Amino acid sequence: MGGIGRNAKRYSLPLLTAFWFSFLFLPFRGYRAAGILFVILAVAIPFLTFVSSRLRKMAPQMERLQNTARKWDRFFPFLLLPLLAVPFAVDNYWVDVAVLSGIYVILALGLNVVVGYTGLLNLGFAAFYAIGAYSYALLNTALGLGFWSALPLAVGITTVAGFLLAFPAVRLKGDYLAIVTLGFGEIVRLVLNNWDSLTKGPNGISGIDAPFLFGAKLGDLSSYYYLVLAFVVLTVFVMRRVEDSKIGRAWIAIREDEIASSAMGISTMRYKLYACAFGAFWAGIAGCLFAAKMRFVSPESFTFMESVLILCMVIIGGIGSITGAIIGAVVLVFLPELLREAQMYRMIAVGSGLVLLMVFRPQGLFGRKNVSLGS
Repeated sequence: MGGIGRNAKRYSLPLLTAFWFSFLFLPFRGYRAAGILFVILAVAIPFLTFVSSRLRKMAPQMERLQNTARKWDRFFPFLLLPLLAVPFAVDNYWVDVAVLSGIYVILALGLNVVVGYTGLLNLGFAAFYAIGAYSYALLNTALGLGFWSALPLAVGITTVAGFLLAFPAVRLKGDYLAIVTLGFGEIVRLVLNNWDSLTKGPNGISGIDAPFLFGAKLGDLSSYYYLVLAFVVLTVFVMRRVEDSKIGRAWIAIREDEIASSAMGISTMRYKLYACAFGAFWAGIAGCLFAAKMRFVSPESFTFMESVLILCMVIIGGIGSITGAIIGAVVLVFLPELLREAQMYRMIAVGSGLVLLMVFRPQGLFGRKNVSLGS
């Protein structure tokens, strides 16, 4: 009788789930669409459950795949060869999407330092992105500095902002830290939106110059693509070296057990400050690249949802994984564009994919099971 009860529960739960979602869908598309959705879900849910059970049995193989990803450094130059050919293989629209995805890769890798390595939940990372973009925009339009002259100053301002926020914030943990960083992100956005004399408020700053390299203006998308790709390669190279350094190992130790790390002589406060400042450094670079690409910045580009998007990139790829952060950024930038023709349903599809990934593989594509957000 117990076996019969378990089998009944096994088959009735997918049907009840399918019926519930179809019932919620009924007011929007009618009986026919709700019936089709019911049939699809009634088949898909048991199939996904079966796939999930198989994936659990393949956990050792997945662990070996993650370890293999760590050894890709030696093949990294060969992996770059297809990327170098992108501007010649696709039209300008997809080159533009690739440029944007490269900027988000830098952002995701920067946030991965704070969230993935150190375990500090930051919900206001777009604030540093905004500070970098606006710093370059003001230095360029108001003081006439070029991209390469303004870049160190803008990144320095962003890094100092990250350090100043971290100084009081890292004393907090978990939800309290998340609320503080969320509030900081909103404060920065509101300041940019209301300080008309400096930032021109909601109208934004226009007329930003494109970068010059060896006297040539990087104004077209193909040239700018190679500039962003160079910064992405630099970011990955530095992240690999930092991850294996003394500082990187200290960050991971703090994430795993802060009390034990402190008992072993690691200055947890100092290394947390390092992590926040280092993450803000890369956000500043991404902000400068974004401002130089768009030639215009406004507060609407740096909302709370931007911070959530960057955090989703880190979580999808796997918290603490460089390869995962890259793949997460590329997926979340390219997938909505690939689904653009299905305008009404593309965000539903993306959101459903995120939910399924969190249900069947909560550690992300390249993450480890024992890594979690916050402390």
